[in-house]
Amino acid sequence: MGILRGKRIVVGVTGGIAAYKVADLVSKLTQAGALVDVVLTERARAFITPLTFSALSQRPVWSDLWEPTGETAARHIELAHADLLYIAPATADILARLAHGFADDLLCAIALATTAPLLIAPAMETHMYQHPATQENLATLARRGAVILPPASGRLASGELGMGRLPETSILLGAARQVLGRSGDLAGRSVVVTAGGTHEAIDPVRFIGNRSSGRQGFALAETARDRGARVTLIAGATELATPFGIDRVDALSAAAMAEAVFTACLHADVLVMSAAVADFTPLSVADQKIKKRETRGERDAALTLHLGKTVDILSTLQERASAYSRLVKVGFAAETREVISYAQEKALRKGLAFVVANDVTAPQSGFGVTTNQVWFCYPDGRLVELPLLEKDAVADHIWTEVVAILRARDAAS
Repeated sequence: MGILRGKRIVVGVTGGIAAYKVADLVSKLTQAGALVDVVLTERARAFITPLTFSALSQRPVWSDLWEPTGETAARHIELAHADLLYIAPATADILARLAHGFADDLLCAIALATTAPLLIAPAMETHMYQHPATQENLATLARRGAVILPPASGRLASGELGMGRLPETSILLGAARQVLGRSGDLAGRSVVVTAGGTHEAIDPVRFIGNRSSGRQGFALAETARDRGARVTLIAGATELATPFGIDRVDALSAAAMAEAVFTACLHADVLVMSAAVADFTPLSVADQKIKKRETRGERDAALTLHLGKTVDILSTLQERASAYSRLVKVGFAAETREVISYAQEKALRKGLAFVVANDVTAPQSGFGVTTNQVWFCYPDGRLVELPLLEKDAVADHIWTEVVAILRARDAAS
């Protein structure tokens, strides 16, 4: 979450039961390196104490617009010099006061004084959220440039089910990262990222698959979003949740992934093909589960599967070059031997900008772990080696190289 490091974020907490969830948000923002100032409204203090946020942010917590003599009389101006003003949970009352320009408490005064982006996460009872007055206030704030994070659906404090819950911390964090990064070096670019392995069906129960978790691809999608890109994430077999602000397309098989990639890349600037797509698939799929057959008490010696090659997605894109002439393509090579030579040959043969190669037998590199150690292999034989890094750091290095390629291409055209 490098986009958060060093950012000054003011978190405004208002008087709703969801205030307790914001403690985790403040903790995660602080852990990511942000400087977090928490502002509590008077009603928020009835739900959660200032000491909680002070302990988590390691910063003072602010509440009063008017401070004792000898203290700064312009605290709202000082706090207004932020990179982001994040109001969560935002009650119906605070939405009305923000929409009508009230400045009678510290949080509203900061909102009027700041030029930072305003991110609002409404949370309240369903009927209050759906009331025309609340919706008009939200529309007014959105017209002025505020980013509204829609509430989640589920069980509310009233005991009823409906829309009005404050989203989980991962969504709250994702929204902050997207807003802070929207003018980054990938702003205005459309990128496609593939992630995860594929499942090639044998019968309705079994499949041929691989060990890919999808973590590197999801890290690539999130870091591209954090740098301002519009991201389409084509996900194979993975248990990872969809990151906030990213369009996800599920494609479980190699054939489904191929079609999804061909469609998504027609109007994309970049494709990063990090998915572990199967090279082979059964030529026929049984309609029913294949049973373990026994004859005279002895099991059959073997089951024979006939496999055929899957569509080579990157090679097909190369063959259809006229339709994808401006697409910058980056491949991955997960190898167990001759890593560099295989990757460089792949980059040359498939017309790739470069290939990200790794040895999946190396400790803490490859499938199922949070780290990766990779080489950037270029079609002209150049080689760049990265140290063992967290996968989001690897992703940032990849996008930095892609940005340089895009800028060079644009300058030459």
